[in-house]
Amino acid sequence: MKIVVNDEVNLRIDKYLASITDYSRELISKMLNDGYILVNDNSVKGSYKVNVGDIITIKDGYVKEMSVKPQKMPLEIVYEDDYLMVINKPSGLVVHPGNGNYDNTLVNGLMYYTNNLSDIGEDFRPGIVHRLDKDTSGLMLVAKDNKTHELLADDFKDKRIHREYVALLDGVLPENSAIIDAPLARSSENYQKMTVKAGGKRAVTHLEVIKKYKEYTLVRLVLETGRTHQIRVHMAYIGYPVHNDPVYNKRKSDEFGQFLHSEYLKFIHPITKKELEFRAKLPEEFQKFLDALEKSY
Repeated sequence: MKIVVNDEVNLRIDKYLASITDYSRELISKMLNDGYILVNDNSVKGSYKVNVGDIITIKDGYVKEMSVKPQKMPLEIVYEDDYLMVINKPSGLVVHPGNGNYDNTLVNGLMYYTNNLSDIGEDFRPGIVHRLDKDTSGLMLVAKDNKTHELLADDFKDKRIHREYVALLDGVLPENSAIIDAPLARSSENYQKMTVKAGGKRAVTHLEVIKKYKEYTLVRLVLETGRTHQIRVHMAYIGYPVHNDPVYNKRKSDEFGQFLHSEYLKFIHPITKKELEFRAKLPEEFQKFLDALEKSY
């Protein structure tokens, strides 16, 4: 494909092409780096500003190879249109391949379900705009094309997507609400764990008590920031870890994992501009545990 610049636009080439094609800026940057986009038959950087008369050549055949195979699995699709999906992820399901594991993840299931998934995220993460931990259940957004992915990523970055989590904590919180503002960083003792550490990235969690039981507290949590393991680390930090958390709770846990659920999601659709909101019921194991607490309460 050849594009002739006829107007004075005074834009970087990555912004210019993103505005007139279906390609995202991130994909355009990769194509520029790999020599699939030329200006007047020469390679340029993404910062190059296009000029009147420039001939932009976009070569065919830019394919990002992935060794992740589609796998049939049940998916609870709460909402779907031409641009995105909202998935209710069960506890125990890994979102995307990593650490040598390329099977039985949400991504494998998504790839079996549809060929329409964005491909501008990190390797082996088609469609994945954000993630939930393996044993965290609930609502997740999936992008079906690169434009939507990029817009949703911006919405997450600029805090335009509202998410609420429900968690059961060990212990009885004396307060009815709290704001935990504590920086997070990788643990120097275990790189797979996060910890509260001075000099880490700012992390803010808003907490509101739903109900107090004899030995537990059911809470609603809203993230002001979206750091890895943020809720789990913050709850352990204040002395009320998420129940059954195998990593950040010192008590013994079973295979179900932490009682943490992404219950509510509200956002403006990046393409249609309609406000969408969704709510997902607690997993059966989580609800049964609460029902038992209610009976003994």
